[in-house]
Amino acid sequence: MPPGTSDDPRSVTSDSVGPQIDGGHRSTVPPADGCTQPAWMRRISPGSVHRTDRFRAPNVNFLFPLLVSTNRAFISEQTSKTRTGLSQPTMSKSTFLKVILLGDGGVGKSSLMNRYVTNKFDTHLFHTIGVEFLNKELEVDGHRVTLQIWDTAGQERFRSLRTPFYRGSDCCLLTFSIDDRQSFRNLANWKKEFTYYADVKDPDNFPFVVLGNKLDVSERQVSGEDVRRWCCENGGHPYFETSAKDATNVASAFEEAIQRILALDDRADDLIHTNTVDLERETRSKPICC
Repeated sequence: MPPGTSDDPRSVTSDSVGPQIDGGHRSTVPPADGCTQPAWMRRISPGSVHRTDRFRAPNVNFLFPLLVSTNRAFISEQTSKTRTGLSQPTMSKSTFLKVILLGDGGVGKSSLMNRYVTNKFDTHLFHTIGVEFLNKELEVDGHRVTLQIWDTAGQERFRSLRTPFYRGSDCCLLTFSIDDRQSFRNLANWKKEFTYYADVKDPDNFPFVVLGNKLDVSERQVSGEDVRRWCCENGGHPYFETSAKDATNVASAFEEAIQRILALDDRADDLIHTNTVDLERETRSKPICC
C-alpha cells in the first residue's frame, strides 16, 4: 500500500489519533534477551491462569535519546533480539506472549497495565512517551508464561516511536474511554494502523480485544450497545468495560487476550518451534460479542 493514500494508516491526521497531551517523560526499549515470537510458533494448553510473581521491567530511561532521534537501526536490532530470544537454551522452559495496548492519549492504557501487573493505581501517572513495557509471570496448566505488555503513546507526534514495536505482537488491546466519544470513534484508525505496521497477514483472524476504560466515571458518552455493535461489524471482537481505578474487569480482559492467543496454536500444528512445550489442549468456545 503506497504511503500518502487515503487507505494508508500513515495518512491519518492528528485529530483522528487523539488530542495532543503533554505529560511526563518515560520510555523504554525492548529487553536484549526477551522474546516476542508470534504465538503460532508455540503451543501450550490454555488452562486456568494463575498469577504468580510480578515485576517491572528495568529502567532504561538513559536510552531515551536513541528513541527521540528515531534511530531505526537501533530499534530494528533490538526488536529482532526480542523476537528471536526464544531460540536461546536459557529460554527453553518459558513461553513469551506479547500483547500491546493501543488507543488515544489519556484513555488509561498505562493505568490498565500497571493495575494488572502491580495491582496499583497511580492518580499522578505521567503520560507515556514512545513506548514502555511491563512483564508478568503467569502459570498456564503448570507451564510458566511471561506475558509482556507494551504500552504506547497515543499522540500523533509519537507515531514514529511506537510503530516499530507493533511487530511480533500476539494480541492487540484496542482501548478507549467511555467518557470520550472521539476516542471510541478512533478505534478504527488504531486497528488500521496496527494492522499495517505489524504486517498482520490475516487481520480477520488476528486476536483483537476491545476495552472501554474508566467505567468508574459518572458521565459516559459511549453506550455499551454502540461498542458491541462496532465489535460485531469489525470482526466479532470481545469487549470489556474496565476500570483501572477500581480494577473492574482488568484481569478478565487480559486473561481473555491470553486465551485468544493460545487458541491460535490449533492452526499451526506443523510450525511448532522445537524449544516449546507440547501439551494436551482443550477446546474453547468463541465468546459472543453481541
